[in-house]
Amino acid sequence: MKQITSTMAGTVLQVLVNTGDEVEGGQAVMMLESMKMEIPVEAEIAGKVSEVKVNAGDFVNEGDTLLILE
Repeated sequence: MKQITSTMAGTVLQVLVNTGDEVEGGQAVMMLESMKMEIPVEAEIAGKVSEVKVNAGDFVNEGDTLLILE
C-alpha cells in the first residue's frame, strides 16, 4: 500500500481518478491550486487506487494523504 500525499498546502481543483482505477507511474491523479497556480499531483508508482481521501474543493495541507494505492 502506498499513500500519495500533498507536497504543499492548497485547494483540490480536480480529482482525476476514481477508486478501482489503475494508474501508471508519473500519471497525474489530481490537480491542486496554490497561489493561483495549478499543480498536478502525479503517482510515483503504478498501482490500483484503493481509496480517494479528498474531494474537489477540499483544502489540504502539506503531508495530507490524498489517495491510497494498492
